[in-house]
Amino acid sequence: MTRRQAREFILQVLFEFEFTGTTRGGTDRASELSQRGASVETIAFVEDIIGGTIRHLKEIDEIIQSASKHWEFDRIAAVDRNIMRFAVYELRYRTDIPAAVTINEAVDIAKKFSTIESYSFINGVLDRIAHGRP
Repeated sequence: MTRRQAREFILQVLFEFEFTGTTRGGTDRASELSQRGASVETIAFVEDIIGGTIRHLKEIDEIIQSASKHWEFDRIAAVDRNIMRFAVYELRYRTDIPAAVTINEAVDIAKKFSTIESYSFINGVLDRIAHGRP
């Protein structure tokens, strides 16, 4: 399993969390990821991003809101919100991942799971955040 596939899995879990308020347990996620061919390192990556994003959700949402000029946070599509959530977590808390990689991954995932307009919006918001201009 690639990091891109791991991030797509993260998006699915965060999307589920937004609507249900719960996620599958870490053991269930680890088992599912193992069945998909994820390494121990990839499983740890997924667990860190999911757990960290959820722990810092209020702060992350405030960062996204301040960087998404002229957009009400609740009007941002749920897929786009959750892509930006895990990307902001990576930008703020995962110093081992270059900002350009995080942004590129988020944009490519948006191209796959969202609309044509979404990926440029996500790119702009994440770029502002990465460069300290929220």
